[in-house]
Amino acid sequence: MVGSMRRLAQVMLVIFGILQAVLAVRVVARMMRSAGGQRIASSPTPRAGRVSVIVPVLNEQDRLDTCLAGLAAQGEVVSEILVVDGGSTDRTCDVVDRWAARDSRIRLIRAGSAPAGANGKVHNLQAGLREASPETSWILTIDADVRPTPALATSLVGFAEDHAVQALSVATRQRLSGWEEALVHPAMLTTLVYRFGIPGHATTDPHEIQANGQCMLLSRTALASVDGFADLGGVIAEDVTLARNLAARGIPVGFYESDDLVDVEMYDSARDALVNWSRSLPMRDRYWGPRERIGLAELALVQAAPLPLSLLARRPGVLGLLGRLNLGLVMMRLGTLAGTRRAYTEAPLTYWVSPITDIPVVAAVGLQAMRRTHTWRGRTVMRRDD
Repeated sequence: MVGSMRRLAQVMLVIFGILQAVLAVRVVARMMRSAGGQRIASSPTPRAGRVSVIVPVLNEQDRLDTCLAGLAAQGEVVSEILVVDGGSTDRTCDVVDRWAARDSRIRLIRAGSAPAGANGKVHNLQAGLREASPETSWILTIDADVRPTPALATSLVGFAEDHAVQALSVATRQRLSGWEEALVHPAMLTTLVYRFGIPGHATTDPHEIQANGQCMLLSRTALASVDGFADLGGVIAEDVTLARNLAARGIPVGFYESDDLVDVEMYDSARDALVNWSRSLPMRDRYWGPRERIGLAELALVQAAPLPLSLLARRPGVLGLLGRLNLGLVMMRLGTLAGTRRAYTEAPLTYWVSPITDIPVVAAVGLQAMRRTHTWRGRTVMRRDD
């Protein structure tokens, strides 16, 4: 009986190892296939296309000032900067009024609160799109925590026009709040790299989409094809769903790193990052299906499991083989960590040991994928998958 149980355990370990190896091959192939992509270079050259910037806000008095300073420094390619408020109770609107007095392109739009259960950011974006000048050919969405450099808008429009891309977003460089966030944020970023590869490409496959609504450039033609932001009220990751909607209509959607054009400080702490970013990382919407479920399995077996299982490397037999496989996956994880270093303005020493948080991070992403009700800044959003 004991011998039979031992053989069964070994068979299960072999099956586990084979599954893990297959998923690891998928991840490696994906990263190799996406390596060497394009970057958006800084280009102050004026462009013919004109841009309406939409900044959705809710209680952003502490972060909005820096964002508007960067937007006010944009050249004539930016025709208007619409700051859309969703019912702030702090001094956000006062900040906008001060900047509007300095720059006539800046305008405050009071959209009011979003309907119950709806995504408040989507509500603001759609209100801004309704108010945007019909004479502009591009819509640039910018979050309040974004810090744009003066060449941002001309560089994005120039890249989009030169490469015939109607929709693109930027993998913004991240400013970490401190050593604690440096322990979890890189692990969360790795969940994207493992599932979707390295930025630098455009695609029409909704299942390969990466997108970042913090800094997203969209042609009016592309937006009109999906009725703007109107159909996104019940989604959690509205930027990804919008990009998937466009890709499903055959419109290539790009996701690129840039030459120091923009950075962002998203979170105030490690807990803030873990709770709030994990909410959108599953990217669960109407397109979510078998490929996305396999992606979660890749995170569990290729990102989270290897570090503890690598401790088995010195054991004899099947356990030792499994341990050596996972030791190799740990080496791959460290290589990925070295590669994602460029995504951060600074990296505290704790950045380099962030793989120790892979298990809780992957667990958080998996749990959030199962939830239908999410809370953000006191608002409840009900996920809609149809």
